[in-house]
Amino acid sequence: MTVTILTARLVRTMDDAVPTATAVAIRGDRILAVGTGEGLAATYPGAVVDGRYADAVLTPGFVEAHSHMGLGALLGPHYLGFFPRTAPDGAPRPGAQSFDEVLAALRAWDAELAPEEPLLAHGLDMLAHPGAALNRHVLDAVSTTRPILVVHQSLHVATANSALLEALGWHAGTDATGVVHGEDALPTGELHELVAMTPALEALGVHAFGGSTAAGMLDLAHDARNHGCTTATDLANTDLLRPGGLDTLLEVTARDDFPLRVVPATFGAPTRSAEEAAQVAALVASSQGSATSKLHLGTVKLMLDGSIQQFTARLQEPGYLGGEGPGVWSTDPDLFREQFHAFHAAGLNIHVHANGDEATELVLDAVEEALARTPRWNHRHTVTHSQLSTRAQYRRMAELGVCANIFSNHIWYWGDQHIDATVGPDRVLRMCAARTAIDAGVTIAFHCDTPVTPLDPLATASYAVERRTPTGRSWGEAEAVTVKEALEAITIGPAYQLKLDHLLGSIVPGKYADFAVLDLDPLVVAEPRELREIAVVGTVVGGAHFRAPAAGPAGPA
Repeated sequence: MTVTILTARLVRTMDDAVPTATAVAIRGDRILAVGTGEGLAATYPGAVVDGRYADAVLTPGFVEAHSHMGLGALLGPHYLGFFPRTAPDGAPRPGAQSFDEVLAALRAWDAELAPEEPLLAHGLDMLAHPGAALNRHVLDAVSTTRPILVVHQSLHVATANSALLEALGWHAGTDATGVVHGEDALPTGELHELVAMTPALEALGVHAFGGSTAAGMLDLAHDARNHGCTTATDLANTDLLRPGGLDTLLEVTARDDFPLRVVPATFGAPTRSAEEAAQVAALVASSQGSATSKLHLGTVKLMLDGSIQQFTARLQEPGYLGGEGPGVWSTDPDLFREQFHAFHAAGLNIHVHANGDEATELVLDAVEEALARTPRWNHRHTVTHSQLSTRAQYRRMAELGVCANIFSNHIWYWGDQHIDATVGPDRVLRMCAARTAIDAGVTIAFHCDTPVTPLDPLATASYAVERRTPTGRSWGEAEAVTVKEALEAITIGPAYQLKLDHLLGSIVPGKYADFAVLDLDPLVVAEPRELREIAVVGTVVGGAHFRAPAAGPAGPA
């Protein structure tokens, strides 16, 4: 088998034994050795020397342990977010920086679409537009005939117009969970959580958790390539639960032009009993024999609460700053305990959506109970989001072997709103407490939860180091991490949580030849914000090269 030696200006291995190099030898899809071009050429006579990255920096391919492949429809052109984004094909998505711009964009899209075509917009964050309100009346002013649904950035709330509400049969007498009613007893158009949002999405032809499509998988993969990410989860996947779903995963990931390793975490939250959870657990466990080098099976997603910025996360005392209610349990706590044990007993890796500290406490109770009933070493169950997890909870996580996947993007995307509206200036100093977690001995990762926030691991890492909002307000330096720790939290940390650290997360002989190709060394930035300015040239996945469109048609890829 041919040996290829990739030379670079610098190789950052994220392995303390050999932290830097200037070349990597590859055989097949694996790393053979790390060193200098001259040294590797002498060790492996006849190797092919590839200098396409001679002016670039190689790091381990970034690992995103919380993203959503099945929500590709929410990467479309009808984007209403406050912060600009980039589409998977590299096209800009400018967003809307005022509520007037939101309404103008909706009217413009309505004028462009065919009369029978529904309008699905996404990314709107009403906390960026204080004093404004979005309800069916506002959307009816755009169209009374076209079904319109605006999915908010958190993915925990959506707003529908009257045409869509009527198509769903929701009226004054509707008692469907999550459908908000006004003083006139009619639905306001606001839909809370997946129980209400899913029927609305399906009425528009979007099956958010109905299984993967080739187009959706390619969108995630191309977005990942553009940002140096070589492995990503689909953290609420249903493909193993539907006929032909596994075949789709296998077929698409097997394509030579598919630039991503995928971890589909089966969505176990909808199971309604311990018996049903055990059946799904057995199915997921039996599927592991179908895994390939680019498809890794055996992870499960459960869900406990909503989001802090929508006031639906479950918070312990003192609760929300404005006295809002305690939040929403997405899953009944007693049922959750039974779900958790079923998947734990099947030997699976469980990631639990828990934003609020009350939700984190329940996760840890469930872990402790499951371990007492069914002892397991090295389970690596993970609290994902973990935004308000306390110092005591992080100590308990360490004792129980639980990991934390921290949503550090909140520092930037909702940082000011958390200070002013959700928990106040004191508790934000304790939010996304990565320093506390590391010091307690908890393995952490940082994630983006795309399409909630953009898939951009270097930016995600920068927010955890900087801990500043867009207006420059501090989130507390005591919880800041170093640049090296932040880079570990987008490489080896998430690889560990996914039980793939023997294959991914560092540039070490025997692991997959997965690299992010960058124009600058991320470990020598003068300021954390400079991590967000590093250009991604492309990725290498198993020795195959994938160029990011922003890098242009020429150059080293």
